[in-house]
Amino acid sequence: MKSKRYRSAQEKVEAGKSYDLQQAFTTLFSFPAAKFDETAELALHLAVDPMQSDQMVRGIVQLPHGNGKKVRIIAFTKDAPAALQAGACEAGMADLIEKIKGGWLDFDIAVATTEAMKEVKSLARILGPKGLMPNPKAGTVTDDLVPCIEALKKGRVEFKMDKDANVHLGIGKRSFGLEALIENVQAALEAIRHARPSVFRGKLVLNGAISFTMSPSVLLEPSIFAKF
Repeated sequence: MKSKRYRSAQEKVEAGKSYDLQQAFTTLFSFPAAKFDETAELALHLAVDPMQSDQMVRGIVQLPHGNGKKVRIIAFTKDAPAALQAGACEAGMADLIEKIKGGWLDFDIAVATTEAMKEVKSLARILGPKGLMPNPKAGTVTDDLVPCIEALKKGRVEFKMDKDANVHLGIGKRSFGLEALIENVQAALEAIRHARPSVFRGKLVLNGAISFTMSPSVLLEPSIFAKF
């Protein structure tokens, strides 16, 4: 059953109407606030075929204002002190691999050097299904671990299309304010546009919407995706 606050917010959204980014966020900010700092979320439905591996939409975006989330990063590397200094909560090789094999998964992102991946592959069955496996396409397999970790701490975010051709991305907190959230969405949209599969022809984004954690969605104007 929808709450009174949710129903109050829903009354402010005209059914079927779409909005440009300024109008969309102005509408969102007119909704009653929750008792916590809600996450602003971008949702896109794509026209690609999720069953075709060459039509996968995946990439990374550096949000100019971060995403407001404190991320726990682990690093598979022989230079653990440098990774820890950069902000990783755990770093190492054999000891860290064994810790994960023992059931420890108390982290959000795993990064690794190219060399380390030879051993990290043994964790594929554990990390893969949870979306935690380091991946070159996501920028989490690199020989420049320190700048990678620092960027992730500042708001570099991975996005990946799901099995229904949807992309969901947290792009900040309500407390960021209107202008910062708009700039974050624009950066996310640009990154997704550049992630267009080379084999795909036609309109990439069928529709999109933004919302806060506890709010109704607000549809985005189709013209926003005209260059996709």
